[in-house]
Amino acid sequence: MELIVKLEKKYNWFITGAAGFVASHICDYLIRNNQNIIAVDNFLTGLQSNIDYLKEVSTSHPESSFNFYNADICDTEKMIELSKGCEKIIHQAALGSVPRSIKLPVDTHQNNVNGFISILEAARANNIKRVVYASSSSVYGDSPKLPKVEYETGKVLSPYAATKAINEVYADAYTSAYKMELIGLRYFNIFGPRQNPNGAYAAVIPKWIGQLLEGDTPTINGDGTTSRDFCYVDNAVLANILASITSKKEAYGEAFNIACEEQTSLNTLYDMINKGLNSLDENIPITEALYRDFRQGDIKHSLANISKAKKLLNYSPMVLAHEGISATVEYFFKEKRKL
Repeated sequence: MELIVKLEKKYNWFITGAAGFVASHICDYLIRNNQNIIAVDNFLTGLQSNIDYLKEVSTSHPESSFNFYNADICDTEKMIELSKGCEKIIHQAALGSVPRSIKLPVDTHQNNVNGFISILEAARANNIKRVVYASSSSVYGDSPKLPKVEYETGKVLSPYAATKAINEVYADAYTSAYKMELIGLRYFNIFGPRQNPNGAYAAVIPKWIGQLLEGDTPTINGDGTTSRDFCYVDNAVLANILASITSKKEAYGEAFNIACEEQTSLNTLYDMINKGLNSLDENIPITEALYRDFRQGDIKHSLANISKAKKLLNYSPMVLAHEGISATVEYFFKEKRKL
């Protein structure tokens, strides 16, 4: 991974959800930037392969340190113990997926809200002021306004969205009550290499790529005109690093859209993936997707305004959607060929 922002100082970082998709990329970046990392995950959804990968990267960067612990973020005493001596927290652990939250609302709340407060309490106990945490574009709910701006949200449509909205309220409260420096990042459909393509709740991009590589026919929810602001994972890493080091007090207690300000329909996305794989191997045919009913809890369109993140975090996307799709397709294609 390219060193997006060169850190001038070595910090002690506490990273949650390290076996997950986004957090493993953040750890990868920090290791390559010679930082000290304490990382935790309980493998509820994370992958051991991500931790194995990070340990391998760390062996070639001896000036960094990467220490991983299998631990549950809801265990507050353990979080206090492990984060002692850390200076910055990046909190990515969560039970994701809108459909899963509709099926498992209590589990979603336990992990996403109670777990979040547990991390805030660990930070407070160890006097760690800066906590950057993952929020979600799902907090915009049924608001039809495009592009999405941070101060205009609607009624949330799923338990998952509710947990992220609650986290933002708690972050604001902790910032005010305890003079902490909490910054939330509202991710818009993050994707990229190492994202899990398997399981009932797999994200659409790795899932479709995996299906096409297996010779299966992907399914699109709705008529395919549904659109999203797809954001390559390196952009999310950049946002986390910038939020972790900003000195702008106006950013504290705030949440920011992290996206590319690009709108891509599912039909266009599928076409890009299918043709991308075909260009790598002509034996992967150009095929029509199947269509089914629109999925409960989803919104029809999403597009971010990132002006606030540009102003207060100096964030600007490094990789646009089509570039990220190309890189992601190539990654999974090469991984498949290794098997």
